[in-house]
Amino acid sequence: MKKIRVLIIDDSLLIRKVLTSILSTAPDIEVVGAAEDPLIAREMIKQLDPDVLTLDIEMPRMNGITFLRNLMRLRPTPVIMISMLTECGAEATLEALALGAVDFVAKPRMDTENTLNDYAKEIISKVRIAAKTNVKGIEHSPTQETAPIVKQLSPVKKTPITDFKKIITLGSSTGGTEAIKVVMKSMPADSPPILITQHLPAAFSESFVKHIDLITEMTASIPVNGQIVEWGNIYLAPGDRHMAVVRHKNNYVIELYDTDPINHHKPAVDVLFHSAAKAAGNNAVCVLLTGMGADGAAGMQAMHALGAKTIVQNEATCVVWGMPGAAFKLGCADHVLPLDDIAAKILTLVKGLR
Repeated sequence: MKKIRVLIIDDSLLIRKVLTSILSTAPDIEVVGAAEDPLIAREMIKQLDPDVLTLDIEMPRMNGITFLRNLMRLRPTPVIMISMLTECGAEATLEALALGAVDFVAKPRMDTENTLNDYAKEIISKVRIAAKTNVKGIEHSPTQETAPIVKQLSPVKKTPITDFKKIITLGSSTGGTEAIKVVMKSMPADSPPILITQHLPAAFSESFVKHIDLITEMTASIPVNGQIVEWGNIYLAPGDRHMAVVRHKNNYVIELYDTDPINHHKPAVDVLFHSAAKAAGNNAVCVLLTGMGADGAAGMQAMHALGAKTIVQNEATCVVWGMPGAAFKLGCADHVLPLDDIAAKILTLVKGLR
């Protein structure tokens, strides 16, 4: 069996040792080298031909973002970013994902054995996924090249009473930060409300929702518990809460829950989708984009069974066809589409809702 060849790039000797120790426990992974900065890494890549890189952001001589930009231009390679779970780390990591990094993990914490064991499972799993990713075949739109949308100064017209029940739900994970932006940038200001659950740490939520708000005509925000859902708005689940939608009189209302992870995630897509099945029935459009695992598949099946229209991103344009693939295998995907075609299909389906 051919092993996955990994090169670790980090200026911390301790982090290099920890990552090497963790990844070396996997029988299908081989750490072929460890570099303390990108200039050394550049030469090691030529010599060792790794399949996957782990890359720190803050390093001497050249930062990880500059290195990644050059790498994706000259020698596209699957990259897992090693990120600080802070607001500053969030901005840098989101930029890295826009440049073509497959995924990210937090810097390892060695406070307890259980924490390190969970971390080991996460990074090993992500390296395996990254090794299967064809980064050359994925188009990325760096955030710095995207012009911000100038928001309408006049308020969006009030929702007609016949339309107020319409709602759009969307879930994603690995690769989803960029996929969501592709869809949202094509949504007009008077779209029905969109509720999104993306697997992200809490520290990343505010940064990511700002990125969405810049590229869409709609208004994107992190909701609070009990918030009434309004037309023309995008609501992103906070990174440390499950988000659900319920009907209250003539309104949809958002509920946030600080309960245990579901499908190993908090927020979980299934929580949103199952709640939307009950609240909206056949007045909903349900979308699953790229992501590792199967979170959201069962929820999409529940929405589909009650008449919601469903869309999954096709395998060719996904970073990982885990979540949409799981829904497809359950037979609950009405439409399997390339990423660039999904926004138009959402708008078409919304017009057809009663």
